[in-house]
Amino acid sequence: MSRQDYPDYESKSYELYLRGRNVLPNAGSRSSIQLSPYTLFLKSGQGKKVVDVDGNELIDFNNNYTSLIHGHCHPYVVEAVNDQIRKGTAFAFGSEIEIKLAELLCDRVPGFEQIRFMNSGTEAVMNGIKVARAITGRAKIAKCENAYHGSYDASEVSLAVEPTDLSRGDPVSKAYSAGTPQGVLNDVVVIPFNDVPNCRRILNEHGPELAGVLFDPFGSGMGRLQPTQEFIDLLDAMRDAHGLLLIADEVIAFRADYRGCMDHFGVKADITCLGKIIGGGFPVGAVAGSRNIMGVFDGGSEKARLPHGGTFNANPVTMVAGEISLRELTAGRIEQMNRLRQMLQSGLNDIAQKNSLPLAINHYGSCLNIFLSESIPDSPIVRADEELMDRFHVACLNHGLFIAPRGMVALSTVITEEDIAAALESADAAMRDVAAESG
Repeated sequence: MSRQDYPDYESKSYELYLRGRNVLPNAGSRSSIQLSPYTLFLKSGQGKKVVDVDGNELIDFNNNYTSLIHGHCHPYVVEAVNDQIRKGTAFAFGSEIEIKLAELLCDRVPGFEQIRFMNSGTEAVMNGIKVARAITGRAKIAKCENAYHGSYDASEVSLAVEPTDLSRGDPVSKAYSAGTPQGVLNDVVVIPFNDVPNCRRILNEHGPELAGVLFDPFGSGMGRLQPTQEFIDLLDAMRDAHGLLLIADEVIAFRADYRGCMDHFGVKADITCLGKIIGGGFPVGAVAGSRNIMGVFDGGSEKARLPHGGTFNANPVTMVAGEISLRELTAGRIEQMNRLRQMLQSGLNDIAQKNSLPLAINHYGSCLNIFLSESIPDSPIVRADEELMDRFHVACLNHGLFIAPRGMVALSTVITEEDIAAALESADAAMRDVAAESG
């Protein structure tokens, strides 16, 4: 089948979509993977490539939304996981490999003294908030408007909202999901991202009530819009002024640097929420912090201040995959991915100019976000390029390149200069298609 056939209502993907809708809402279990008019179904992935059920091969520049830092089926990870599966997949006791992965993380990042593992980034953020509440005895948290932090009630407040016009008042906590209790909204103070004067005023007003400030130093939920050093320094100052805790969501951001994203700013978070790449392709989440902070999980023979269970927490399959994956993620490989991202970004600028299309690119480390507009929008929720991006995304798929629907690109260590060249060739063809449709 030709790639240009999407959408193809004779395809196996469409057949599976119709079949899936009978037993799965919208034929799946993740909102982020939905496409219109139907999502693709994949059959396999190997290294930098994925293959759909119709046999179409795509070079993967999505990598399961940044989690597959070494691409698909890294041989060392596969070998270690297969070996562990033969020994057991989950135990009702501890395993040495959990200690080994925790030791690796603590050796790698200044400020990480202890780790608590769970099964997703959402769980990590949820528990990070609970840690801050347990330590401070306060209920409220602050978070940035339109920042994505997973699916926990408190963390998704004021996600995907129209940006607040601050000349008319401060941001108001708004529900993202139907049925969010008003009590949840009451306990979340919303601040404008990167707006230092207004954030200072709002945080000073609410500071004595706040357990912590939840923020993403990568800016992932904002189309890679990065926090400024001044903004991070302000949060640091608010910590000192009001005794609140800094909760850094590095579920995605941890890939930015060998020692994590906060190392770039020279500020240590009190609580760091981890996920994605630390699991080697398997479900994972973690909370990291100082021994004093993490002591809330430690009750000895008594009940901990923050009890925390989970049937699959620190299961040995995830732990062994994560340990191998992190050992393979050297500083040199991170630098190489960042260099290739620069090469990709430069090439995209050239082909957009050649095809007379507007283009703005925001980036951080080995990730970037494409906007088919003259400038990066102040908020990705209000995007003038939405129709163009939808067409560009489908055109990329039809030319063998897999990026996220809203233009997010995440490279892996298996990507080479030749792959960047191939991706640019696909992107060029996709831009020609979009330009032709635009007349």
